[in-house]
Amino acid sequence: MSLDDLNREQKRQLKRQGALNDQGQPTRAPAPRPAKKERVGIVQYLREVRDEMRKVAWPKAPEVRRFSIIVLVTVVLYTAYVFGLDSLFGVLSGWLYD
Repeated sequence: MSLDDLNREQKRQLKRQGALNDQGQPTRAPAPRPAKKERVGIVQYLREVRDEMRKVAWPKAPEVRRFSIIVLVTVVLYTAYVFGLDSLFGVLSGWLYD
């Protein structure tokens, strides 16, 4: 993308950020691409995953049970709400087309 492709507002924003000077020329070179990192082996990866998983604060059984009940009740309520709207609109559209 060249500077000719930018509109006035984009050029003003670049000037405010310090990327363009008053004449509209770039003031700094584009950032170089970061060097590719070396990939780790599967054993080291699994070891790091295990270490990170030990840091996780896992919920206790009562918390899981309570949250599961909340989710199930919410799903049932929303399902009933959508079913009610669907039924209502079905009846209304039946009156329109009969």
